[in-house]
Amino acid sequence: MIRYLALDEADRMLDMGFEPQIRKIVEQMDMPPPGVRQTMLFSATFPREIQRLASDFLANYIFLAVGRVGSSTDLIVQRVEFVHESDKRSHLMDLLHAQRANGVQGKQALTLVFVETKKGADSLEHWLCMNGFPATTIHGDRSQQDEVTVSPVYIAVISPLMHIEREQALRSFKTGATPILVATDVAARGLDIPHVAHVVNFDLPNDIDDYVHRIGRTGRAGKTGLATAFFNENNSNMAKALADLMQEANQEVPAWLTRFAARSFGGRNRRPGGGGGRFGGRDFRRDSSYNRGGSDYYSGGNNNSGGYGGGYGANVASAWD
Repeated sequence: MIRYLALDEADRMLDMGFEPQIRKIVEQMDMPPPGVRQTMLFSATFPREIQRLASDFLANYIFLAVGRVGSSTDLIVQRVEFVHESDKRSHLMDLLHAQRANGVQGKQALTLVFVETKKGADSLEHWLCMNGFPATTIHGDRSQQDEVTVSPVYIAVISPLMHIEREQALRSFKTGATPILVATDVAARGLDIPHVAHVVNFDLPNDIDDYVHRIGRTGRAGKTGLATAFFNENNSNMAKALADLMQEANQEVPAWLTRFAARSFGGRNRRPGGGGGRFGGRDFRRDSSYNRGGSDYYSGGNNNSGGYGGGYGANVASAWD
């Protein structure tokens, strides 16, 4: 008999349209009731949609938060740079050259580069390799994802091949054979790769929670890391949430980003129908505002600066080491 039920990254499963499948497994199959089984949900963000789902699956559950859910750690030095779309590749090249020059014995530190599309990942990987920067990719095919949500049987057909390719790419990245990994959001969650020194948001996501998950691939296990985001007019809907997140983590917020945030205040910073947003840092059962659907924007914090070469502070281990 099943005694434990664990859902990891439940908010992502909801965003991808898997709620009917989740409910079928929990409510309609031979699953013991909540009083018999122990149910656990894990994620770095817990929007109210997930907490409502938890209320259906758990009786009098306990909400545990380590740190502030949905926020970033101050061990990650965040940098946002204004880069026009046409200049992104050359700007990335400058960062990688500087990073290689600062590396131990001229070695490239492990760098994770996030893009929005599978095509963009493949194209950028090819361009990096052609310019002397060994790179690999992991991503999910969009059309396959669409089919997966319709046909659970199809998962069993495609997943072995995708798993092999994914593991090969991750192994090559972890060993440093290809120290640059170009990825879509398939790599943003659930991966624990030691010693990732730098996360580059080549394409910013449309959801601030996705940004939190992405940069969380560095600054792990007490080490520091660097996260760089390329921002331009196409990302104005993210300006307010991004500036507030950085301020809360005691990061230096560029003046131009503050101006963007002021102009775009009240705009969208979540995917349509997504479970994102800045709500998931508290137990919604204790919040009288959750029925009103209000937004929770952070404020406060002090500004600290730091550079690509370090600046993390004394006695703090760095992922660059």
